[in-house]
Parts: sequence; structure tokens; C-alpha cells
Amino acid sequence: MFGEIAIFAGNACPDLAKRICKRMDQPLSPARVGRFSDGEIRVELHANVRGRDVFLIQSSCSPSNDNLMELLIMAEACKRSSAGRVTAVMPYFGYARQDRKVAPRAPITAKLVADLLQAAGIDRLLTMDLHAGQIQGFFDIPVDNLYARPLLYTHVRDQLLTGEDKVAIVSPDAGGVERARSYAKRLGCGLAIIDKRRSGPNEAEVMHIIGDVAGQTCVVVDDMVDTAGTLTKGGVAVSNHGATRIHAIATHPVLSGPAVERLNESVFEKLIVTDTIPLSLAAQACTKLEVVSVAPLFAEAIRSIHFNDSISRLVEEESV
Repeated sequence: MFGEIAIFAGNACPDLAKRICKRMDQPLSPARVGRFSDGEIRVELHANVRGRDVFLIQSSCSPSNDNLMELLIMAEACKRSSAGRVTAVMPYFGYARQDRKVAPRAPITAKLVADLLQAAGIDRLLTMDLHAGQIQGFFDIPVDNLYARPLLYTHVRDQLLTGEDKVAIVSPDAGGVERARSYAKRLGCGLAIIDKRRSGPNEAEVMHIIGDVAGQTCVVVDDMVDTAGTLTKGGVAVSNHGATRIHAIATHPVLSGPAVERLNESVFEKLIVTDTIPLSLAAQACTKLEVVSVAPLFAEAIRSIHFNDSISRLVEEESV
């Protein structure tokens, strides 16, 4: 059994870290995570970690390189200070989109990040909605992949689906069918899939809808929203096929480049996201965005890991 719990946070998602600690009635351990004058990262832990069960809360969101490097250095500081166990709590696991070799001379970046985390002294990883589930196999340490769906199920049911309209859950591509099916099954809704293809070279992309969306309220679901190009085009596709109201759900609000502008101009009434990644000022001003906090799930997962309790009830997709 490890010693007392200690929770530190980097600069990626300090507000989420505070919400997690408040939920646990646990203080956030003091640390200095700053920069030297030349831009190098400077870390000083201002709390004793010897023999303790340490949790480092840090998403590898933008600026991805800085936030990932902060986490690595914090882990190194903990190991050199004789921490009992170090768990990386990464609500958003970046560099996950290159999870296999799809072209000659292409890297598998997710595997590289896994190796770096382990080399820095991470003993366990706690994350949420990995872009690809097989990334768990890149690690030789325990990996707990939580799902935001239980929280999002409840929000969609209570906030969006209060009328008597028929509802269809829509996957924006073939790769997200399992995710969309999970929502449809849990909410008792229909299921539709957007099939994207080009009819020939230099031809415009045509989106076909597999399933019935005409006259229905549609909810497009995805794991992340980056530039929002795919998501907003999907919204237009279901609108053109007769959907009456259109919403969207995504766990990770990356929202880079023209994403916020596209969302403001989109057909969506609401885009529901979580706080695994903090919103930019422009995103905070977007009236179409609603945020659901994942702090309750992470607080319970951290508590369960510390006390060696099972967290299977939290990682099962159909759990509530």
C-alpha cells in the first residue's frame, strides 16, 4: 500500500485539476511549473512525495509539446524524490492520431509518446476516450481509459431530448459507428451513418446518409473536434436530408484553426463538449458550445486507484 495521496497539476488544465481536487475534498499540492529565461521548462515540487501515491494531472493539448514536456519533467522530479507510485492523469491524450503506419516512412507517434512517459517514470496512465483503443497496448504499464459517455448520455437526455420529436444519432464517418451505436442503444434512438466519397479525381466530396434522418432531431457524435471541418460538413449533410434540428457531441474540444468560426456559422444548435481541454477565449464566447465537466469521473477514478478499488464500473461504456 502506498502512502498518502498527492495531486499535482501542470499548466494544461489547472481549472479541471482544481475541480477534481474539490470533488475529492483533497488539496492540490503546490508546485512551480514555469520557464527559465531561455524558454526551458522549470519544475519544482513544493510538497513531500516520498513514498506517496502521486497523481499528475496534465492534458497534452495545445501547446502540445510544452504540455507533454511539463508532464515528463514532473514525473522525473517525482521519481527522483522517491515517490511510491506516479500516475499520469491525461484527460486528453495527444499525439494519438498517428497510431499505426498508414504510409511509407510515417511514424507511430502514439507509441513514441507511450515510451517517453514510461521512460520518465510513469507507473500508470489514466485517460479518457483515447482516439484509438489499441493505444493501450503501446504501454507496458496499466492503462485506464475512461469514457465521457455516461455523463454525456445524461446531458443529452435531460437537456436536448426533452420534446416528442424522433431522434437519430449520427456517426460522421464509418470509424465512429460503434461510438454512435452506443449512444443510440442507451438513448433508445435511431442510428444513421454519413458515408463520404469522391466520384472521381478533383470531384467534390459527396456525403450519403445511411439511415433515416428526415423529420428528426439529429445528434452527430465524435470523440474530438479539431478544425470542425468534418463535423460541420456532416451537419450540412443531415440538414440537406431533412433533419429538423441538429446538435453535436464530442469529448475533446481541440478547436484549432477556423473551428470556432465554422461552429458559429454551422447548422448546429448546440455542440456539447467536456472540459478535458480548456476552451480558448474565442471558444468561450461561442454561444453554441456547452461544457460538461468530467471532474466527477476522474475524481472517483483517482480515489479508486489510490485505495485499490475496482474502476470497472467507470470504464464500462454503458455505465451511468
